[in-house]
Amino acid sequence: MKKFFAFATFLLLLCTQSAAADSREHERLKRSIVKIYTTAAAPDYFNPWALLNAKQLSGSGAVIKGKRILTNAHVVANGSFIQVQRHGDAQKFRAQVQFISHDADLALLTVDDNSFFEDTHPLTLGELPDLQEEVTVYGYPIGGKSLSITRGVLSRVEHQYYAHAESYLMAGQIDAAINPGNSGGPVISNGRIVGVAMQANHGAENLGYFVPPSVIRHVLEDAKDGVHQGFPELGAVTQSLESPAMKKAAGIGENQEGALIVKVFSDTPAADVFKPGDVLLEVDGYPVAADRTVEWRENQRTNYHYVVDQYHVGDKLPVRFARDGKVHSAEITLAAAPPSRSLVVREQFDQRPRYYIYGGVVFVPLNMNLIKRWGNNWHTKAPIDYLYARNQWNSEERRELVVALKVLPADVNLGYHDWKNWIIDSVNGHRISDFDEFAQLMENNTEPFVELRDQSGYRMVLDALAAREQEPLILQTYQIPHRHSQGLFSTLANKDE
Repeated sequence: MKKFFAFATFLLLLCTQSAAADSREHERLKRSIVKIYTTAAAPDYFNPWALLNAKQLSGSGAVIKGKRILTNAHVVANGSFIQVQRHGDAQKFRAQVQFISHDADLALLTVDDNSFFEDTHPLTLGELPDLQEEVTVYGYPIGGKSLSITRGVLSRVEHQYYAHAESYLMAGQIDAAINPGNSGGPVISNGRIVGVAMQANHGAENLGYFVPPSVIRHVLEDAKDGVHQGFPELGAVTQSLESPAMKKAAGIGENQEGALIVKVFSDTPAADVFKPGDVLLEVDGYPVAADRTVEWRENQRTNYHYVVDQYHVGDKLPVRFARDGKVHSAEITLAAAPPSRSLVVREQFDQRPRYYIYGGVVFVPLNMNLIKRWGNNWHTKAPIDYLYARNQWNSEERRELVVALKVLPADVNLGYHDWKNWIIDSVNGHRISDFDEFAQLMENNTEPFVELRDQSGYRMVLDALAAREQEPLILQTYQIPHRHSQGLFSTLANKDE
């Protein structure tokens, strides 16, 4: 009996020591969780020479190797002043963005004062848990200064649209609420980071999404040289090939799988390999199903872009495809993705808008920043022509659209004072390919009049001499510092400076 009690006492001692060790490890982990305070002043795309009122935002982050803080890009986007605060401390430290990937909604911060990192223990990156495994989300949701710890179960892993930059990447889903302020906080399993909390599902209760380890690793690798290249593009657009008739037309058997290539961008290396009508069969050895998915983990499927996203710009991607019933193998050298393949450039951050003023008319390129200036209901409030353009591919002949955003009333523009949100097609009969070309055409005009037309033939005619003569008064009247955005083209920038 004495031996039994001795053994029981020994087990109790071990359990007590283990619990104490776990408690110490938990406290060490919490010391590496950071609250982030951001003052953000976004540009006003309705008045592109000005900024909107500054907003105070907060988010979360985690200390990782290299005296860096890992967080969401949207926590520090357009940030003019950033501070960080450790768990349990009252002092705030000034921080700067070291590297940012808006596509992946991730950012790396650094703090010049090395004392900030004293008594912190960098968290390491782990592997994505299996479905139904429990994970823990650490962060500072709005409404309190104390660290919040919530638990949830990993319920789904697949491609999702990231709300911040509308990119399409792998994401994990957990049944735990992710509230404002939680963004950027680490998702932890077995003491390691297995995700970064990024957004909630507003259509369902207690559902949140996080950036998974595969995306985090890609960004950390991209950040090594400090030059952002982002995720490469395949250079081809595909559609599902589930229709038996379409399979026959594509020249593959009824039991074969693959995705139909419907468009190949001419300015990518893929143009040397693919043709529209080809069937994409494999990507890096992963068979592509008719619904355009691959089995990335046993019994788990996601979009085949998952495979492309594991590569970096300049890497060679092995592919297999069918053309006219014959199977071919090739390698594609992956190139950097352009800002947009659409006529409407997707939302940009941490940069000032481009604009050009002539004769009191404010001209800007059409982009998602402008469209989203209509607020949360931009889907219904923005001009229909703007929304329609989002579904059109750009081309060498037409890379982006130019908009006469509004008219600043003056003598030179009488008759057009109520014109706004007007998409322009040509200047003095010359079709416009992009905003830079448009500004150059306007600036170099030697005709007595400038004639602007849209695709329907409607015209705006401005007296060139009057536009130049009245320009200083117009800028003074409406308190506009410059008649064009800085660096629009060097000759103008130098002249204004």
